[in-house]
Amino acid sequence: MLAKKVFYEDKHLENERLELTDKGTLYFLGRNLTLKNCTLVLKVAARNLFIREVQFINCIFEVKQELKNHQQWIRASLKGCRFKGRLSGCDFGHWPEYGKEPEYQLGSIEDCDFSEARLDGCRFMGSDPASIRFPKWPCFTILEPLRRAPELLGVKWPGTFRPILVEGRYTDPPSMRAVTMFAPVEAKRSNTTEEELKAVIEQFDFIVS
Repeated sequence: MLAKKVFYEDKHLENERLELTDKGTLYFLGRNLTLKNCTLVLKVAARNLFIREVQFINCIFEVKQELKNHQQWIRASLKGCRFKGRLSGCDFGHWPEYGKEPEYQLGSIEDCDFSEARLDGCRFMGSDPASIRFPKWPCFTILEPLRRAPELLGVKWPGTFRPILVEGRYTDPPSMRAVTMFAPVEAKRSNTTEEELKAVIEQFDFIVS
């Protein structure tokens, strides 16, 4: 059976509530779409959600199902938005090296609030992390991780945990300005404990927790 497709494009919407919750539907946000003061309820997998050339202004995202590995936020401008719910492996901000298409030059994020979200492995590209409100412990956020690489890699982390990757196939990109992780997941993945992670994290004033 072919999936149903719903398009939101070439329009300006204000004070609307968009329910993107049908698992059998593909949702396309963009092109040339502006959403202002809207609430978006997301309850679909990343493969059902397509974002490009969208301006989100003062919007609220209610993520009802964990959104995993969704990089298409970098094809949108996010300003003054608030996120609730669980997101993992998502990228936000300006990352033009990701693709040559024009929409990859448009990504940005500023004045956004993730304090009510649970983030793990979420990266913020080419943006000022000072304008972003990050979630508190058990989430923790490393600011300017690549610039701080000598300090981060100069201490012994518990288990197999590594705060950043500076070599190999999955090296973190130079445009990464911050990365947020969720301690319980990272501890389990790295064969350590939240307490052991926190003990090292507290040594650094550029890690927000």
